[in-house]
Amino acid sequence: MSDTWTLGDFYTILDEGATWKIGGFQLPDGTFWKYREPEAVVIVRNGILYVRAAISRANDKVQILDNAKHMYYSNESVKVPESGEISFELQIRARTAGTAPGDLYDGYVSLNLLDFTTGGALDFFVGNDQYASVYAVLPFPGVQVPESEGTKYFCVFKEEKEGFQPREFNTYKITYNRPNDEVVFYVNGTEVRRERHAPVKFNEFTVALGIMTEKDLTPEGSVSAHGQTVIAEWSPITIEVKEL
Repeated sequence: MSDTWTLGDFYTILDEGATWKIGGFQLPDGTFWKYREPEAVVIVRNGILYVRAAISRANDKVQILDNAKHMYYSNESVKVPESGEISFELQIRARTAGTAPGDLYDGYVSLNLLDFTTGGALDFFVGNDQYASVYAVLPFPGVQVPESEGTKYFCVFKEEKEGFQPREFNTYKITYNRPNDEVVFYVNGTEVRRERHAPVKFNEFTVALGIMTEKDLTPEGSVSAHGQTVIAEWSPITIEVKEL
């Protein structure tokens, strides 16, 4: 048995909490760190969400807060079937200006599936001429990560340049099979990565759409913002749940 639906409704993007909300994290001092670029231009047209942002925001102390610059979270998380698999599929187009040549992580467009019950994350990062699939368990602020006999926190990137059209729309899909602890990444219908033996059971996913960087903090603080611009476009997301 399977069930399929679409997460989109981008025409409500300015109505916080209708379908989408600005992402971020509650901090120990009671403030909320928002992933919002103040000069971002947001357009919804023909069902596509378009965001253009000159990267300016930075956090000198917390890597996760520094990475995402402008990001939307789905207002509701999507439950993972106990005895089945779930997939998320959409089209993304990424175009950048002023980013370092050949450096995907200097500015890119993201699809993030975030499980705030475990710290798990499954992502696609898309730049001008390459993309990366990402498999991680992260120290999100305020999230209790299950204890593990192995490495508790990790983030494994796999970069690719083949099988997609640079600066054009391409189709990205992530499938998670909970009983088998298996994650599969697809680009334009072709499997590009398979991860077995996931160390945590993903319970639910907040869908996030972002403009990001991934530049390590230095002893002097953040080095992620230097005037580069990222143009992001996302289609609605098709979600399919299969009970096995």
